[in-house]
Parts: sequence; C-alpha cells; structure tokens
Amino acid sequence: MARSKTAFVCTECGAQAVRWQGQCPQCQAWNTLVETVLEPAAPAAGSRFAALAGETSRLQPLSALEPREEPRQPTGLDEFDRVLGGGLVGGGVVLIGGDPGIGKSTLLLQALSNLAGMVASAGGERASRASARSGSGSASGSQGSTVIYVSGEESGEQVALRAQRLQLPPSPLQMLAEINLERILHTLREARPRVAVIDSIQTVYSETLQSAPGSVAQVRECAAQLTRFAKQSGTSLILVGHVTKDGTLAGPRVLEHIVDTVLYFEGDTHSSFRLIRAFKNRFGAVNELGVFAMTERGLRGVSNPSAIFLSQHSQQVAGSCVLITQEGTRPLLVEIQALVDASQSPNPRRLSVGLEQTRLAMLLAVMHRHAGIVCFDQDVFVNAVGGVKITEPAADLAILFAIVSSLRDRPLKRGLAVFGEVGLAGEIRPAPRGQERLKEAAKLGFDTAIVPRANAPKHPIEGLNVIAVERVEEALEQLRSL
Repeated sequence: MARSKTAFVCTECGAQAVRWQGQCPQCQAWNTLVETVLEPAAPAAGSRFAALAGETSRLQPLSALEPREEPRQPTGLDEFDRVLGGGLVGGGVVLIGGDPGIGKSTLLLQALSNLAGMVASAGGERASRASARSGSGSASGSQGSTVIYVSGEESGEQVALRAQRLQLPPSPLQMLAEINLERILHTLREARPRVAVIDSIQTVYSETLQSAPGSVAQVRECAAQLTRFAKQSGTSLILVGHVTKDGTLAGPRVLEHIVDTVLYFEGDTHSSFRLIRAFKNRFGAVNELGVFAMTERGLRGVSNPSAIFLSQHSQQVAGSCVLITQEGTRPLLVEIQALVDASQSPNPRRLSVGLEQTRLAMLLAVMHRHAGIVCFDQDVFVNAVGGVKITEPAADLAILFAIVSSLRDRPLKRGLAVFGEVGLAGEIRPAPRGQERLKEAAKLGFDTAIVPRANAPKHPIEGLNVIAVERVEEALEQLRSL
C-alpha cells in the first residue's frame, strides 16, 4: 500500500505548504498551518460538479436577460426575516454562526416548526386545487411540502425534548440524525424538502475523503456538495457553523464565499438578549440587525430594541450619553457610558467594550489638541449598554460627550441624543441616514439633538431641537450651554 502524502494546510484559507511555518503564505495568518493527509485525486468524470442547467451555458448579452424577483418564504419570526431580507429564498444557502450555547439551534428549531406548519398547509391547498382540476382524489403535489432538520450533534430524542421544553405546537417537521454526507443527500433528494437545516456543517463527513469531520477538506467538500444540491433542487438550505476562539467561523474561508448569506449570532450568555447580524447577503441588505429576548419558551423578537440599550436611571448621572446609531435600515438609540478616573499607574488604561478600541485613543488626542481637555493622567473606560457592538464612526461624538461628562462629573441634559464622526483635524463629519436617526429620536421622546451640520434637517422635526455643529470645540461649547 502506497504511503499517504501529507501537507500543511491553513485552517483559515485552505492554502497548502510543503513544510510547517509560523505564518500562512497566502492569508498571512499566524499559527494556522496544520499537517493534513492529502486526499486522493477525484475521478476525471467530474459528475459531482455538473452545471446547474441541463445544457451547457452559452454567451448572451446582459440586456437580453430578464431579471426576476426571488419569492420569499417567511419563517414566522419577524426579526429573523428582517435580517434575511424578508425571508428565505428558494435555492439560497444561509450560514449562521455563533458561540456555543448562544441559541442557534433553539432559533432554528422555532423557525422550522413555524415553517413546517405553513409549508404543509400551503402544500395541502395546492393538492386540493390540483385534485379539483383533475377530478381525481390523488395528487402528486407533495414536492417541496416538507421541512427537514438534520442534526449531527444531537439525537432525535434530544431535539424532541428541546421542542417540548420550548412548548412548540405539533408540526409535521421531519427529523434526521445523521452525519454521513451521502446518506443526507440521498434523503434530501428523495424528500425534496422546501427548507432543510444542517446542524452543524463541522460534524458532516464524506466517504470519499479520509480526513476527520471538521477538517478543512471535509468542511469544504461537504459545503460544496450541499450548496450544489440546494441550487439544483431549489431547496432553501441553512448551515450551522462553529466559531473559533476569536469569534470567526471555523473552517476554510471559502465556506463564507460559496454561501449566499452569512449571519452571526451575538450576545452575552449571561444576558437574556441576543443579536443576529448579517455580514453577507446576496438577496438583501447587509449589517441588518435582529434583536431577540431569551425566555423560557425560546427566543422572542423585540419590537422596540432601543428600549433595551437605554439604561433607566432614576436621576441623571455623569458619564452617560445617548447615541443614535444605524444598523442596516434600522435606527437604534444606544446609551454610551464612560468612566474617567485618576490613574494609579504611570501608563493610564484605555478600555472600550462594544466600541472600537483604537478609536478611543484617537478621540482623546483630538479632544486634547482641539478642545484643550487633558486626560493623559486618567484611566478611561467606555462601554455600550446592552452588549451591542458598534463599529460605525458616527459614535465618536457620543463617546467624547460621555468622557467630558464623567471627567467634569456633570450629567448631560436629559433628553439629549447625538451622533457624528470626529476627524483628526477636529471637524465633525456627517453620518448616513441622518433624517431617519433624528425621526427615531423624536419618536422616543428626545427633545434635543447635536448633529453634524451636514445632517441638519431642511425642515423642522416636531418636538426636536436640532443643534448643528462643525467642529469639536463648537460641539463642546454647545454642550456647556445646555
């Protein structure tokens, strides 16, 4: 028997190297090369990756193609549908990742329970109409009228126990506990489901490969085969993915490229709130945010998420400022808290939670240079309430106001909301969708807003006094006068 050949494969991008080295030569990641047994070459027939269409593709002008809107299948969970862009798309592949125990399986079990009932009732109506038209009692309209949950981590009894614990209503949801790719594909081709979930892709293995489940080769091969099946059959496929200690999806980077939608489940396991965010969506907007509350009966959508990101203080406190941020198409009001205290060490600490760490030092330098406020001997801690992660630079002005409020131990005016990006030259840059942000603040009862001058509304907003500023020193001067 010939000796198996080995190579060092990067767990991030799948690149190969003949010998181990500390840094991947392709993606430049450190300590990601793992020795892997090379798989035998695939047969030359190439039938596994045949074209989607029955005939060979031909060259045609783009203007001759007729665009069509993809129909959506709602899941019954409004917040989940918002992140997906309105619902699941036939033939679309969704990859959802998150920390262990965050609630991925719970969310999908709830969504599939709703989908199974809706799909079965729709299939029954179609079968009744077909029987009436044909005049016979038999109908062949069962195609696409099933929903399948494939679990590679739990047995069917464990999933049924979770459904009982969540008090889900009885539904025709089909269950399959299997990790063999060939058997899974055989079952899916026979059942021809409308929606299928693979929980999780790291547990599935193919018999054509010798490596263990979860390896780079297995994940890449299984994901490619399942994606090909979804595109050919029109089944909406949802893949559950594990994450690394850094919070990124485990497996080769190509896993995120071949799917249509990538969702991340976020949130602190010690908190009852969960956030689901879209980082890639070929059928909808990215950076959409869905908010859920974990209850005894599973995840429930939060219709007014701004309420959970605003602390309810009995009286005004120093170091607190309300930011109007934008997540996808949804404006949110988030409380930014800052604590400035005299440092007991020669190197003052700069710590931010839920906000960009690198921008905090930059903002302190801008405040010192252009407003004359010194914090070089102070420890500065900044936090976004509710566990939300804010990456947009429009949070700069709210961070500065919260720091100044804590440094001077003076609470800000009640009913004040701000947003705006701060530049190194001390200018305050505009943020996108400024009108929507201001209208959301007015709807929630805020009466004063400090915004960049370019975001000043052309027409007054009822109940909201908008103060437009251009520079940092001007914004801080307006803050003193309130």
